[in-house]
Amino acid sequence: MFMRLRFFLLTVWLALFGAGSLQAADALVVIVSSERSAAYVEAAEALTATLESGGLARRDVLHLTAAELAAAGVLTPRLFVALGTEAAGLLARSGTRAPVLCTLLPRVSFERIMQDSGRRVSTQFSALYLNQPFGRQLDLIGLALPQARRVGVLWGPESQLQAGNLQLAAHARGVQLVSARVGPGEPIFPGLKNVLDEADVLLAVADPQLYNASSLQNILLASFRARVPMVAFSPAYVRAGALLALHTTPAQMGRQAAGMARQVLAGKALPASPQYPQDFSISVNEHVARSLGLVLEPDSLGERLRELERGK
Repeated sequence: MFMRLRFFLLTVWLALFGAGSLQAADALVVIVSSERSAAYVEAAEALTATLESGGLARRDVLHLTAAELAAAGVLTPRLFVALGTEAAGLLARSGTRAPVLCTLLPRVSFERIMQDSGRRVSTQFSALYLNQPFGRQLDLIGLALPQARRVGVLWGPESQLQAGNLQLAAHARGVQLVSARVGPGEPIFPGLKNVLDEADVLLAVADPQLYNASSLQNILLASFRARVPMVAFSPAYVRAGALLALHTTPAQMGRQAAGMARQVLAGKALPASPQYPQDFSISVNEHVARSLGLVLEPDSLGERLRELERGK
């Protein structure tokens, strides 16, 4: 009896494990998430559903977390898609020969991974950035706040690497930048006060030393008191008190990544240069807008911004 039970359990285990191993070995696209959080699941599901709508079978797409990847054995898909910084770093350090598309991570994080791993951006290892191009952010400011000609920005240790790109975008639009640099371990508020004293609007650029859970409310309060609205990069900041946010949702990122994956599956290469999001969303804090005497409709702003980009 005991032997028969052991044989039955072993048979079930082999069936389940063998099916999982077969799926892993046969997967054409392997999605690796940094963790199993809502944003990563949303992006992975949008990516999978878009591929499926184009004729790819769902069984051809495997979704793993970074922790699960190590236990999955040798995988040889046509493409890896890394969601988040941890997954991108793990694949950068791996010896995979399959092309890797990294997404749901900011440009500075991707560039740091490239530097730390010794890799170079290529058609074998590229990215779809999470953050918005500076030109699009400045164009939104121009549409929502046409009188704002002096754009304030704080640079931290990571974000200051992008200062030249913002300066180029501002110069092309006739916008003056009012900036301050905050070094490692330095207090934020002396630089913030200098910026708010001179700027018409504060553009938040993602940097963990500057914009984090412990500093955000104080930055928003200082901005509100100075009557200098903040344009941010996350809808959570709008809920906290920023006037506007320009962002791309995980589902939008997943759909664009799927389009790039289709190109690889069709025998083409990944773009040699990383891309910014094509689609985007706009969030508005109506209470803050009313306090500034503004009426801003996110759908209208989004359509005008898309029209502006189509005309360029």
